[in-house]
Formats: sequence, structure tokens, C-alpha cells
Amino acid sequence: MTRQIVLDTETTGLNPRSGDRIIEIGCVELVNRKLTGNNFHRYVNPERDSEEGALAVHGLTTEFLRDKPKFAEIIDELRDYVAGAEIVIHNAPFDVAFLNAEFALLELPEFTRHVGQVVDTLVQAKELHPGKKNSLDALCSRYGISNAHRKLHGALLDAELLADVFLAMSRGQNSLTMEMQVEDGGQQAGDLALDIPLPDVIVVLASDADIEAHNALLTGLDKDSKGKTIWRMEAGAPAAG
Repeated sequence: MTRQIVLDTETTGLNPRSGDRIIEIGCVELVNRKLTGNNFHRYVNPERDSEEGALAVHGLTTEFLRDKPKFAEIIDELRDYVAGAEIVIHNAPFDVAFLNAEFALLELPEFTRHVGQVVDTLVQAKELHPGKKNSLDALCSRYGISNAHRKLHGALLDAELLADVFLAMSRGQNSLTMEMQVEDGGQQAGDLALDIPLPDVIVVLASDADIEAHNALLTGLDKDSKGKTIWRMEAGAPAAG
């Protein structure tokens, strides 16, 4: 079983080193590349105001967050939820830095020690689409994923959109030998491929006219190269005089 968690956060600002905190975390679970509906979503009281620029992005006011749990109150739930999973994040260094900072404040090993590995979809997108815009909005547009309802950034909504983008971007990595079950008795799709008959190979032979035209071309090349035509030398045919 392959378990992946698509994760996004919203924060009070851009730099955890200057005291910015996580105010929302949203996670979407994929098992064997299928959405399970087992999502994780929490608003968090950061015990500080958001910077003006960040507030314009997410719209989560200090008043709205005042009665929400502090990060220390949700961390056990979060650790249990992500334990051992592959974590998928867009621009992973940003979110991971904030998560590591929150874990450090609680004197816990950094976030990345609790999970399997972290996959950065921004890195993947830049490899697939070099020189193009690779923001989440740009990728939604490129892959035909509707984000018309996204007026402000929200961690759960962005994680849901990113899950769709991630599946679309990595679709080409599927193969018949992946963990896919077919309805007929649970037979592996990789085994099924062995039973598919190959079509007959159609061989079209050159006509006499094609052969004559080819020989005429080689004769001309022989004259121009003074008998050094590679094709005739390899075939053992005499060069033209």
C-alpha cells in the first residue's frame, strides 16, 4: 500500500525565524493514488497577529483564530496522521521550515523525522514545464483543474487542488506493473498485459521501381565520392566506375 499525504499550510508571514507561525494546516490522503476522504484540517491560534500581506492572502483574522487550538494541542493528532507517509507539498521548503519550527518549539524532532519522504511538486513542475509559470493556479489551468472557487488561499482547499494536480502530473509514471487491480478476479494488470496478443507485423517490400531508383542514387553518390559510397562498400557491391 502506498500512502501519500498532500499537505498545505497558511502562516502569519513568510519567515518562521522571525516568529511567524502556522495558522492553518490542511491535508488530503491518497492511498494507491486514490483519494480516501480521510482528510486532516485544523485552524491554529498562532498567539500573534498576521502580517498585512499574509492576511490579504488567506483572510484569517486574529479575531477568527483567537478561540482555535494552539499548535501544541493538535500536534499529537498531526503526528499520528502523517506518520510514515510520503508527504506531497508545493514549494516544500516553505511549509517544511514552518513545520520544523513548530516542532522545535515543542522540543520534538523536526517534522521530516516523523514522515517517510517529502515530494516537492514545484520541483517536479519545473522539470516538466521549464521556463513556464508553475504556481498552483498556473498548474490548475494547465491541467484543466477548476479553481474558480478559490478566492483566497486556504490550506485544505489548496491541498485538494494540489492532490488533483499531483495525480495529473504523475499520471505518466503509471505502468501496467503498478499496484492496480482489475475487476476480473483481482488479476494484476501487469499479468494481464502478458495475455494480450500482439498484432501481425506488416512488411512492405520495395518495388522494382524503388530498387532501381535507389541504385541510381547510389551510382551518382559513387561517382561523386570516387567509389567510396559507404552503403555499397558495406554491402560488398561493386562501385561505379
